[in-house]
Amino acid sequence: MDKSLLISIIINNYNYDRFLAEAIDSALNQTYSNTEVIVVDDGSTDDSRSIIASYGDRIISILQPNGKQAAAFNSGFVRSKGDVVIFLDSDDYLLPHAVESIVSVWKPILSKVHYRLTVVDATGQPLGYSFPQGNVPLATGEAWRMLLQGGGYVSTPTSGNALNRSAMAKVFPIPDDYKLTADDYLSTLIPFYGEVAAIEEPLGAYRVHGSNQWALATVTGDRFHRFVKHDLQNFALLTQKARELGHDIPVDLEQRSIGRLWSRIISLRLAPTQHPVPSDRPEALVYWGIRCLWKYSQFSWLKRMFYSAWFLWVGFMPLTLAEPAITWLYAPQHRPKLVSWTVNKFRTLVS
Repeated sequence: MDKSLLISIIINNYNYDRFLAEAIDSALNQTYSNTEVIVVDDGSTDDSRSIIASYGDRIISILQPNGKQAAAFNSGFVRSKGDVVIFLDSDDYLLPHAVESIVSVWKPILSKVHYRLTVVDATGQPLGYSFPQGNVPLATGEAWRMLLQGGGYVSTPTSGNALNRSAMAKVFPIPDDYKLTADDYLSTLIPFYGEVAAIEEPLGAYRVHGSNQWALATVTGDRFHRFVKHDLQNFALLTQKARELGHDIPVDLEQRSIGRLWSRIISLRLAPTQHPVPSDRPEALVYWGIRCLWKYSQFSWLKRMFYSAWFLWVGFMPLTLAEPAITWLYAPQHRPKLVSWTVNKFRTLVS
């Protein structure tokens, strides 16, 4: 373990005073001591700034007007000095050994290390699963190749990533076009500048509650419309970077991401008049989804059959019957106990 590595933990916060102290404490209480903790408050109007002030010089504080996620990331990165940078959402927290575990696997050739996050509710109680869900391992190695082959790779949200400063310097500052999706801007571009390593144990907690932007406490058409718009933006960013670096792009790349197709068909079914892709039709999305499963996914044949049936069900059944299948896929905490038991048995069978 290289104990000379300085790790910057940058906590970005906006009106999360009820969670903020736990995030800061988790960063300060790491078993690896060579860290700096930076808290960027992005124009909070609640009690966040008094909480930040209470930590004195134990943290570096940046108080700025509201500029959204990208502005907070940019400010924190400029102020930081770490060789490795972790952006910790203020409603999440790290386990005490998180940084030590990251440093133990760190190599200069890496663009990032990502690690699982335990999913918890607003009170911090585990919901019985981690992010990402299931048994599929996190991506390792040249993840940029996975991006160009399948449009994505298995990774984690913001708080589950430790980024190489040298790679970050090549993509910062984050443009204002990505002010609400800075985490995905980084997830898409960083792998082009080094290999990716993974830690399969949870090193932190990802909190699901009513007011966070992307976590699915409830399944609504509006949220999936945002997911689709966000996917379209990410795909445009990926193709732009690939062309810039001289990489070939498959003509059907946009149809190779199962997650993107899940979001598209759900968005279309839940609220078709607001769906961001007017040309989409259920028949085409069902076909693309099943084609993606059998041609491009690495799922077992049992999972491919299961998810193929899911596409057919969600695509063609009346909405009242399709909605439970959507909820069971994206919000496991809302599954009836019998469904959860069946899914867990299914996962045991195919693992």
